Formats: sequence, C-alpha cells, structure tokens
Amino acid sequence: MGRDGRGVRKVSDTSIQISFTYRGVVCRERLRIKPTTAGLKQAELIRSEILLSIARGTFNYAKSFPDSSKAVMFAQFKGEVRTVAVYLEAWVERQGKFLKASTVDGYRKIVDYHLIPQFGKKTLSELTRADFRAWLDKMDCGNKRLANIQSVARKAFEDAVQEEPPLMEKNPLHGWTYRKKEAPKEEDDVDPFTVEEQRAIVAALPDQAANMIQFAFWAGLRTSELVALDWSDVDWRRGVVVIRRALTQTAKEAEDTKTKSSRREVKLLPPALLALESQKAHTFLAGREVFQDPRNRARWGGESPVRIVWTRALKLAKVRYRKPYQTRHTYASMMLSAGEHPMWVARQMGHSNQNTTVRIYARWMPSADPEAGGKAVEKFAADMLRLSCDSQPKIAENS
Repeated sequence: MGRDGRGVRKVSDTSIQISFTYRGVVCRERLRIKPTTAGLKQAELIRSEILLSIARGTFNYAKSFPDSSKAVMFAQFKGEVRTVAVYLEAWVERQGKFLKASTVDGYRKIVDYHLIPQFGKKTLSELTRADFRAWLDKMDCGNKRLANIQSVARKAFEDAVQEEPPLMEKNPLHGWTYRKKEAPKEEDDVDPFTVEEQRAIVAALPDQAANMIQFAFWAGLRTSELVALDWSDVDWRRGVVVIRRALTQTAKEAEDTKTKSSRREVKLLPPALLALESQKAHTFLAGREVFQDPRNRARWGGESPVRIVWTRALKLAKVRYRKPYQTRHTYASMMLSAGEHPMWVARQMGHSNQNTTVRIYARWMPSADPEAGGKAVEKFAADMLRLSCDSQPKIAENS
C-alpha cells in the first residue's frame, strides 16, 4: 500500500504512485510530484479527494488521469454505482481528519477484515438489516467483538445517510444491536503479579526499563500513557504526575488520552516516586520524555517495543508471562486489597466512575469487617444510645 499503508508510495525521484479502488478494480496512477515529505502528504490529500468523489459518484477518471489506459476502460460508464467497498474505503480515509490515529486504525481493521469482505460488492442501497443479522449470527466471537463491528458499521452508514445528497435512504443498523446469548464469564483477564514476581521482573530489566516498570506497578498508568510521559508532567511540589497524553503504536506522535476521565492527576506513592528519582540520572536534563527505550535511548515507539524488552525480562526472572498491561491491574488489585477507597482508586486509574473499578476488581476488595459500622455508630449515635440506656428501668439487686 505504500507510505504508512495509505496507498501512497515513491516510485522515482520525480513521481509518486497512488492506489485506490474504482468500480471493484484496483487502480494505480502516477503523480508528477517529487516524493519529499511535503510531496507525499500532498499525494495523500489528492488520493483522499479521489476516494471522496468516488463515494459521492462524481469521479471522472478521464478528467483526473487523461493519459491513463484505464480512462478508456471506464469511459463506457455514465452512471455511478456506489459499492460498499468504495464507500467504506473513502469513509475510513476521512476519519483521520477527526479522530485519533489509534481509533482510525481500529476502524480500518474492521472495515478491511470484516465489512468489505462480507458486503463490499453490494451497493449501499442493497444493504439490509437481515443481511447483518444472518452474517453476525454465524460469527464465532463474543458480544464485545460483535458490538465493536456493529459500532463502526453503524457510524459509517449513518454518515452515508447524512450526506448531501444522501448516499443511502436509511441505515440498516439504526436503533438496532445484535447480541448473542452468552454464559456468564467465570474469570476475567485480570492476572496481577505478586510482590515477589514484581521484584524479580524489575531486577531482570535494564536500568531505564526497570525504573519504568517499577513506576508502572505503583502508578497504574496504561502503557500508552507511560511512554508519552514527559518531565513537565511531574509536579514534584504537589507529589503528583499529570496524565495528559497517550502514545499508541499507530500514532506518529502523542495524542489525547483514551477518554476525558483519563486526563487526571495520579498521586506519586513512594515506590513510584523512587523510580522517578532514579530515572532523573538518565533523561531529566534533556527535559523531554521520562522513560526511554534502553536499546536506542529514545522515546518508546508504543507498546510493541516495550513488549520485546518485557518478554525477555520475564524469561530471565522465570515469571509466568502476562502482558505489560497487567502492571496496571497489579496496581489496582494492590490498592483495593489494602483497603483503599474504590472512588480514589477509580480517579487514580482514570475510570469514569467507581462502578467500573468495582466491577473489574471486586474480588480483590476485602470482605466486610465483622466490626464494620462501629466507627459510625461511635461517632454519630453514641449520645443517643447512652440516653436510651439511662432511661431503661433498673432491676433491683435483691429482686
């Protein structure tokens, strides 16, 4: 596909090739633009405009590429048939203007691996809810995956309905969601590390990576938040770190956090603070990223590079493999099992409310204390109980 998988690539010192699908045919055309960074970006914009005009039915091949052999092939078509494949390809391309790179990447995978293979040859007007019901009923996956697929399809086709003029009369998924009957899950994917495992992993890591993972165990950040952390985000005076950004594998630079609630202040507990103090010797004077990939002394490029170093450390430490994200689960389970308030833990984790925290980590919360409620009674009802006892008739000692 070329540059970043987006249908643009250098073919010579003076030209760039763009790729797109028109009427079910993969087309490749050259643009007389030098393949500089600016030139490649210009080619991406030209391709995006072509995809949009194809989706709207206004694309004229001969006008855009008069010297192309395909211009003659497509000259016979007077009308425009908008297939699902053509529309979805253009739709995903446009989402990059409004959404984070990681979100667009998720959309692209659902479009390329699910929606286009299943419905790509149909026209938008041919799509029905029955088509989706029959297809989804045969899919071997859980409701969460089904919901993700339907969410992307629903948004894409709703946009088609809202186009001027509309590209389809109605959205087959509007106001409807397909769900399968599922047995309750016995276990979730929360699999925290023990204190002994944490120590062994940190000891097996190179110095900078060791600091980052110790910080992760005691701050509860997502991996994408860890690698995006800058020294300017650390408030030493107040003892907090401010989470503003996240860096995913698909993004070229750090973006906004996953959700609005993910923008938060995280209290620096002593082990996390100690990790930052140790990390100062490596990156503090540069004033940029806090944690670096020890292999190239530069900011981590997302979760994949972290996993390489992480996997090697777990093997050296002889610790059963779990994903780096389990450091976050470990933090939450430690906080809750120690009796910290779920609302506080929810704020530290960046959850929108404590219900999410309780739902995920309920089994690590301590069971009720037999003396629970005693402190409240002592503080707020002691006088009432004392008066009640004094008003009771006393029984004579010799009776």
